[in-house]
Amino acid sequence: MKKVVVGLSGGVDSSTAAAILHNQGYEVIGLTLWLMKGKGQCCSEGMIDAAYICEQLGIPHQVVDIRDVFQTNIVDYLVAGYSAGITPLPCSQCNKTVKFGPMVQYAREQLGCDRIATGHYAQIRYDEATGRYQLLRAVDRNKDQSYFLYDLSQELLAASVFPLGELQKADTRRIAADYGLKTADKPESQDLCLVESNGSMRAFLDKYLAPKKGDIVDTTGKVLGQHDGVHHYTIGQRKGLGVAAPEPLYVIELDAVNNKVIVGDRTKARAPECMVNRVNWVSIAEPSTPIHTEVQIRYRSTPTPATVIPLENSRVRLVFDESQFSITPGQAAVWYDGDKVLGGGIIEQFS
Repeated sequence: MKKVVVGLSGGVDSSTAAAILHNQGYEVIGLTLWLMKGKGQCCSEGMIDAAYICEQLGIPHQVVDIRDVFQTNIVDYLVAGYSAGITPLPCSQCNKTVKFGPMVQYAREQLGCDRIATGHYAQIRYDEATGRYQLLRAVDRNKDQSYFLYDLSQELLAASVFPLGELQKADTRRIAADYGLKTADKPESQDLCLVESNGSMRAFLDKYLAPKKGDIVDTTGKVLGQHDGVHHYTIGQRKGLGVAAPEPLYVIELDAVNNKVIVGDRTKARAPECMVNRVNWVSIAEPSTPIHTEVQIRYRSTPTPATVIPLENSRVRLVFDESQFSITPGQAAVWYDGDKVLGGGIIEQFS
């Protein structure tokens, strides 16, 4: 019998993934990662629901305490980023360093299993011609999570199974209902786990970063208002600036060193290119020459044509066919060939 460890968060997606594999004849072991210190939906109610699902399916359930790993790799990472004037993307970081990596390690060392599965909406395909595992978008483009999975290594992709990759979300709920799963009608998680557990990102950051008043200025240096910390702002932000102007103003730069928030009109919030670091080439090996492809600079942004220019030290330069609005340092840029994820990295600066 094939054995697989399924990461269970207590939501409908991971529950259905476990049920599908169980009904396909896999020996399924449920594994829940205890991520957050203190109260948090995914780590309190979620663990209870995950345990209940395992009882329903008649499979073992294990909980692994990796709160210290989550604290270092996600909480500390976010706080350091926001305090430096960037807007970090925790999900891709979490997937690689907190979820998939530790899960594979635990499965191999403690459970004698080489395969893990999750409820992510994405697809994995092996390309015999190149000898690489490819990451592809999910069939349900509305739920596709490939953007958050770009940083998975070949080793992690080889060990992973995504049972929901070819399903629509409605199909997932229908299957969960057919199996009588408790989570079939469970509401969707609407925010980051840290936001859900703290009420807002601002409330989360205020637990770690003290208010630090400074100036809101325009591009000439004219003071337009005051702020209480650059960590409360992000590139492209328009609402909540607290300054009056004859035309809408947007955050175009965060100067953490001088504690200034720089604002300007929408045209000044656009840029023709950006630098990206910590690049991971996924479905193809790193090219030696520039490639023209489509890039997403945010999870919900429309893929836009751009040239990816490989540089040294796991960096690339992205040159867009048309200037882009709100290129945000700390967020991920992920480039695609159709549905295939070619690579991605973290935006470090724009110009």
